[in-house]
Amino acid sequence: MARQHAVEEAILARREQINEAIRRELPVDEPEQLYEASRYLMDAGGKRLRPTMLLLAAEALADVAPLSTDFRSFPTADGAEIDVLRAAVGIEAIQSFTLIHDDIMDDDDLRRGVPAVHREYDLSTAILAGDTLFAKAFEYMLETGANAERSVAATKRLATTCTEICEGQSFDIDFETREEVTTDEYLQMVELKTAVLYATSASIPAQLLGYEDAVEPLYGYGLDVGRAFQIQDDLLDLTTPSEKLGKQRGSDLVENKQTIITLHARQQGVDVDSLVETESVESVTESEIDDAVAQLDAVGSIEFARETAHDLIANGKDRLEVLPDNESRRLLEGIADYLVEREY
Repeated sequence: MARQHAVEEAILARREQINEAIRRELPVDEPEQLYEASRYLMDAGGKRLRPTMLLLAAEALADVAPLSTDFRSFPTADGAEIDVLRAAVGIEAIQSFTLIHDDIMDDDDLRRGVPAVHREYDLSTAILAGDTLFAKAFEYMLETGANAERSVAATKRLATTCTEICEGQSFDIDFETREEVTTDEYLQMVELKTAVLYATSASIPAQLLGYEDAVEPLYGYGLDVGRAFQIQDDLLDLTTPSEKLGKQRGSDLVENKQTIITLHARQQGVDVDSLVETESVESVTESEIDDAVAQLDAVGSIEFARETAHDLIANGKDRLEVLPDNESRRLLEGIADYLVEREY
């Protein structure tokens, strides 16, 4: 419990710094509605896990005491200084961009307990807000003060990541209408749609700060814990109350989204398509979801997902051996555990 508390405190402390940087880097300017919509989900909350991971990786690489250094003037391997916070805001901008567009594609009503951007404003404004955040992210990544070679490498990594996120989203949509999807295909989709942004968050500090030997191990760490994060999200969609989740529980099941849980259940002979007969997220009942979860649990699919997530976390933490043995490294290990222990 003490370690979990330390991790939560670390996330909270860095979230406050990231929130302050968001307000500074993305002010509500003219046209006012565009920037209000761009900031809307950021202002609605969020744990800031990905940019927090970026800040912790920077601290660990530079082997400085946690929060002892101004992230806007952070030491590189060769004694220069860069604005790591600006890179962190870029990562959060990409995350918010993906959420806005995901909600549009899924026609979801809620995100983080508030109306989705396209519901609070309108479809056109939501699309523009997402596009604005996408463009701003690259501005921020190019304005950290890192030398040209490192800036280009980090920006290229971010661009590749955005392409991969779109590929993962496309696979996810395709899976909804396919009769058969393998577990390996699902994990590849999760890697592209979700994990690559964690991987980029963890590895970009090594590129910007000049610790080249750490880039790929940190990228691998992010891939592993990012896939585990998505599996935990799939579990939470079934097991967390709607009011805590911020959206309708069981929506993935109603919308016929393929998850590692439903794939495993199919392999056990469960007719997943008939688990929930209601076709609308708005009209599905809690008792229907309860019955579906009970069937998935009975064939071991819930436990299979949990075990897979924990195996990925263990593998990811092993990759952190590339870092100095310091408190920030231990916090990165703790965040990995947190990703599969969180309740929402």
